[in-house]
Amino acid sequence: MTLFADKTLLVASHNKGKIEEIAHLLEPYGIAVTSAAEHGLSEPEETETTFVGNARIKAHYAAKETGLPALADDSGLEVDALDGAPGVYTADWAETPTGRDFKMAMAKVHDALLAKGAATPWRARFCCTLVLALPDGTDHVFPGTMDGQLVWPMRGDQGHGYDPVFQPDGYDITFGEMDRWEKNKISHRADAFAKFKAACFPEGS
Repeated sequence: MTLFADKTLLVASHNKGKIEEIAHLLEPYGIAVTSAAEHGLSEPEETETTFVGNARIKAHYAAKETGLPALADDSGLEVDALDGAPGVYTADWAETPTGRDFKMAMAKVHDALLAKGAATPWRARFCCTLVLALPDGTDHVFPGTMDGQLVWPMRGDQGHGYDPVFQPDGYDITFGEMDRWEKNKISHRADAFAKFKAACFPEGS
């Protein structure tokens, strides 16, 4: 039995790249993906201190406003030597008065590691928590991770965010040096989506 019978899924995001990625993943299942922007939804304030808490805020808001099943995610970078920071504040570390500057954010992480005298390798992981909220108020949670280490200086201009300083386990290149679609097969989001698809579209359903 699938978690939802609808053939339309609302992705509670205004990120075009993320919506495109999710639509590509769900295309084989005949699911039409629609976005928060298409429904004129605003972005609710993320007031929780966990990935699952913030994802729940976004998913339930979208499901309540539209009556559609809604999928939201919250993701970020956890660095062991920084006690899990920046974590849920990963994007906040990049905030400037004129927008997000991830080169600045990556430098901030590097400076924090040096200030602590953290020994290398600098172990870290990308985390992604997906929440599928249904119109009846229930939800299902799918967490994903990708372990690796941070490198310096930054390497590569692919991907986004902190990708140029994150080298996933089993690879000698960073996410910033990796082909986008290759990264999408192994990333923290791919791990979460594999669990989402197994629950929603079990073999033979």
